Amino acid sequence: MERIDVIVVGAGHGGAQAAVALRQAGFAGSILMIGDEPELPYERPPLSKDYLAGDRPFERLLIRPARFWEERGIALRLGARVVHVDPAGHSVTLDDGTMLGYRHLIWATGGAPRRLTCAGHDLAGVHTLRTRADVDRLVAELPATRTVAVIGGGYIGLEAAACLTKLGKSVVLLEALPRVLARVAGEPLSRFYEAEHRAHGVDLRLDAQVACIEGEARVTGVRLADGTLIPADMVLVGIGIVPAVAPLLAAGAAGGNGVRVDAQCRTSLPDIFAIGDCALHANRFADGAEIRLESVQNANDQAGVAAKTIAGVAAHYDAVPWFWSNQYDLKLQTVGLSTGHDEAVLRGDPATRSFSVIYLKDGAVIALDCVNAVRDYVQGRKLVEAAAMPDPAALGDRAIELKSLVA
Repeated sequence: MERIDVIVVGAGHGGAQAAVALRQAGFAGSILMIGDEPELPYERPPLSKDYLAGDRPFERLLIRPARFWEERGIALRLGARVVHVDPAGHSVTLDDGTMLGYRHLIWATGGAPRRLTCAGHDLAGVHTLRTRADVDRLVAELPATRTVAVIGGGYIGLEAAACLTKLGKSVVLLEALPRVLARVAGEPLSRFYEAEHRAHGVDLRLDAQVACIEGEARVTGVRLADGTLIPADMVLVGIGIVPAVAPLLAAGAAGGNGVRVDAQCRTSLPDIFAIGDCALHANRFADGAEIRLESVQNANDQAGVAAKTIAGVAAHYDAVPWFWSNQYDLKLQTVGLSTGHDEAVLRGDPATRSFSVIYLKDGAVIALDCVNAVRDYVQGRKLVEAAAMPDPAALGDRAIELKSLVA
């Protein structure tokens, strides 16, 4: 059995950054990155934006060119999936039966798209959006598609709706909750994006519970719980992900909704780390609660911590969360976590399409959502990091720079 010093399972942002960070930290041992897609590691956020819209070719999504991995002695095994982990024997088994030994294992598999529990999910014309292949299949069907039903009013659903509208499709967006982005943002931001999408022609329906997807061989529509039928030539389901951690949990790793890790990204299994979307960790920006963060920033930050720890360099994870979303000509930048806020301050006028929502809890700034307001985002980050407690009236006054309110 071939033995490798570090096996990285997953070739997305987290896995690729972990391999790069190992070399940057001076690690000289062998590294193998295993990815279940045939492509070289690539950026995923543009899939629902530039790549879907046809504005950015796949080659420009690559995290690094092929020669980069060769020059740094990072081996790639693509189109392969780890199906079993033996923590006692320090080995993994691939889906083709190959067994590989490791000294350290970094689990960076992300997650799989969450499926609807109702009938019809497997019909032709029903899509999810997680990989390049997902987008390519969807794009291939667009010439024969007039109406698309997008299920889910989170970032993926909203970004896809914006792209499909730009491509000239009639889009119906179905959100089960009373507002879009309900789990991640305050009501002012939700209402702003609802209005923007409707202004661009999206038929956005809230409190829309899906009963089933209808059709025989191919989708013909979406039936709602109230009996309404939404005719559709295509359905895109964007309702979140399920962390891809089954082999680790089967091997005895602590967790459930992800794999539990400590501040060094170690799992409860010896010499096994987990990073990125699948890593369940205590986060001080969530009042110490255990959460998963589905973002490139989190994947990269945790990758660096795991790599340094393996290389013998002291490190711990304590990064402020940040996210972004591009829809139409709007750039949303978020810093911090607004969950649990008890006050929201509006800074600027949404009618100008440049404003921020600042979230507080017990008087302290915990997060900002900034729409076309880069300066607020940059300066507001310091407020979140410092848990600053400024006067809310000052936060809402655009004549006062946020950086002056840090102390």
